[in-house]
Amino acid sequence: MAKFTIAAKAQDGSDVLLRYDNQSSTLTWGDGRPVISVDPIQRGIASAVSIDQPGNKANIKTLKVSLGLSCNYECNYCSQRFVPHAESSNPDDIEPFVAQLLNALSEAPERIEFWGGEPFVYWKTLKPLAERLRQLYPNAAFSVITNGSLLDAEKNEWLDRMGFDVGLSHDGPGYHARGADPLDDPEKRQAIMDLYARLQPHGRISINTMMHAGNKSRAHIQSWLQERFGQDVPIGEGSFIDPYDQGGMAATMQTQSEHLQYRATAFKELRLGLAKQFDIAHSKITDFAGSIKTARPASSLGQKCGMDRSENIAVDLHGNVITCQNVSAAATAPNGQTHAIGHLSDLPGVKLRTSTHWSKRKDCASCPVLQLCKGGCMFLEGDLWDADCDASYSDNIPFMAAAIEFLTGCVPIYIDGDFREDRKDIFGQV
Repeated sequence: MAKFTIAAKAQDGSDVLLRYDNQSSTLTWGDGRPVISVDPIQRGIASAVSIDQPGNKANIKTLKVSLGLSCNYECNYCSQRFVPHAESSNPDDIEPFVAQLLNALSEAPERIEFWGGEPFVYWKTLKPLAERLRQLYPNAAFSVITNGSLLDAEKNEWLDRMGFDVGLSHDGPGYHARGADPLDDPEKRQAIMDLYARLQPHGRISINTMMHAGNKSRAHIQSWLQERFGQDVPIGEGSFIDPYDQGGMAATMQTQSEHLQYRATAFKELRLGLAKQFDIAHSKITDFAGSIKTARPASSLGQKCGMDRSENIAVDLHGNVITCQNVSAAATAPNGQTHAIGHLSDLPGVKLRTSTHWSKRKDCASCPVLQLCKGGCMFLEGDLWDADCDASYSDNIPFMAAAIEFLTGCVPIYIDGDFREDRKDIFGQV
């Protein structure tokens, strides 16, 4: 059992002790009284998927279709930048793919996501593929994430008519990490704003931003995006990047002082409401508070991305089942296993061996932010995993602190327990 003593400050400046158990999701005052009434929910035990306990795929609810990894931009922290490309897809692949899909799926998926690279690089394939799948699955939610640089009036009308939810990737003032800003090009800006005007009133578009070493203030990002998209701009994603290569490593925080400054800034911005347009600001705090309210056991937690779950599947148009949408069937995971984990023609034979569940990692079970982090990227290893873990801790501890303040009225400043010493002083104030 991982138990923690949390030193906090009450509103009057007095010192308060709290007790927290990340395995049973119990938060109490120092004398053992629960901070809120608890209404436990019975939950199943998540599969601890790993190389020795491979995961499977069945009863698919979320279908992620990878069109390929080609992109017209070169983000310096891109998760796909150095991933070997598999055989490219084209319109001739659609009908064979659909036939395999119909044979593999026992019922209609609830959600279908279309992924690149940049999906609109594959417009000649994306358009007929989505139209074919919409015929087959009229009630499925459709989504796509795009950098917006290839949008035009035709594509915008099509996305609207087809019922797509759209995530527009943009880092606000930190866009320099991605390349040339399409908002600086009058024609591209007009197309982006046209799509935004079509979809935003219906809650079908968000501006998806990532935090990184050159983009560390959600308040600055929110203000920048509000100036261009309006005060009510919905901001998606919003977490710190997972470093998948050396470019990603360079975009993470390098020193303890950087980590402390990032945590303090993030917490301050949450308290002042300067990040309220970020969906993550609401969802993370609500999630942690909910874990306490319902006594959510750590044993019920899968990985944060959900791709270790049997009902979530990523495939390419050749029928290859892959670890997730950010890899290809030609790539190998850091643990030496292929990212090609099976084929639609033999769904029962799919074996996910590229993932490592958090319970198989050395530090996750004893980490205070486990209930929020949920293990980070499930296939990273070595130095990349260590950097991902460091970034994820500093990204999640402000949300945990904000949730605890919401529940108790007290601000956590120090966490004592059996975990890393350099993480105990939350904001560098002790």
